[in-house]
Amino acid sequence: MSMAMQTRGPSVAQRRGAAAARPPLAPAPLARSRALRVCAAAPVAGAAKIIDGKQIAEDIRREIAAEVAALKAATGKAPGLAVVLVGARKDSETYVRSKKKACAEVGFESFGTDLPEDASEQEVLDVVARYNADPNVHGILVQLPLPKHIDEQRVLDAISITKDVDGFHPQNIGSLAMRGRSPLYVSCTPKGCLELLKRSGVELKGKTAAVVGRSNIVGLPVALLLQNEDATVTMVHSRTPDAAEVVRRADVVVAACGRAEMVRGDWIKPGAVVIDVGINAVDDAAAKRGYRLVGDVDFKGACERASAITPVPGGVGPMTIAMLLQNTLEGAKRQIGAPAN
Repeated sequence: MSMAMQTRGPSVAQRRGAAAARPPLAPAPLARSRALRVCAAAPVAGAAKIIDGKQIAEDIRREIAAEVAALKAATGKAPGLAVVLVGARKDSETYVRSKKKACAEVGFESFGTDLPEDASEQEVLDVVARYNADPNVHGILVQLPLPKHIDEQRVLDAISITKDVDGFHPQNIGSLAMRGRSPLYVSCTPKGCLELLKRSGVELKGKTAAVVGRSNIVGLPVALLLQNEDATVTMVHSRTPDAAEVVRRADVVVAACGRAEMVRGDWIKPGAVVIDVGINAVDDAAAKRGYRLVGDVDFKGACERASAITPVPGGVGPMTIAMLLQNTLEGAKRQIGAPAN
């Protein structure tokens, strides 16, 4: 049976079956962590642990703030992040405010340029060029999506690779895809997915992984990151025959297809670890706002089979900004001349 699915768009901001013929691998071990808690939706016999992305992101921000304080003490300089916003989309404005607030909390210098919806492509390129040349700016982020009359790829390509903290530059993606190469930056959401797995004690070497969705923003880079950790990775997409069976063989599932609860609970292999990147609004008359947020995975059903799972919201989402801060700190260390970790 073929299952249609969609890939996630750029804002991702930042969306039980028969057992396999071969014996299943043992479930990935989980380290004890205060960021792991029992899933309230699961029965005691199969209670999945919740991977608390909010808690892990808070831990990372504290680590970053300490490093920023040390960097300031040693060099007199702080990391600087510039954000370029074109237009007045409410969701984009919200994301930009969140990023500026996060910068202030960890001691970054924050720079920003807001352009009107009808700004020309050249005006945007001029702003990027100015930040490229500014030694106080160590990271540049152009908030997506841009208005339709602007070529997003041309704008992203114009960002200096040394300041491409969103990790979208073709050279960064290309380096990620090549064995033995290391990109200067890894895009924030995929990097956050891997950080959640690592900080939760999930062993990836020798495991099977399924990535549901193949977008350039999440699916493709997260598959490359898992492969670089010596997992055997299968990408599931709209042309994958019997997507459910592919997912059922996976020890680790990353769902980033942009379809509400597409990955059903009975798709999950018992003991698998599930990272749900999706965030979708579904109508709910009982909810105060008339809708509720769900992921790309049927959370309640998956909790009955998974060993650990990220919630929506509160899983991958908080990690995206944390990884943006981490990338900017790493860039500042390189550009200022301080040793990077």
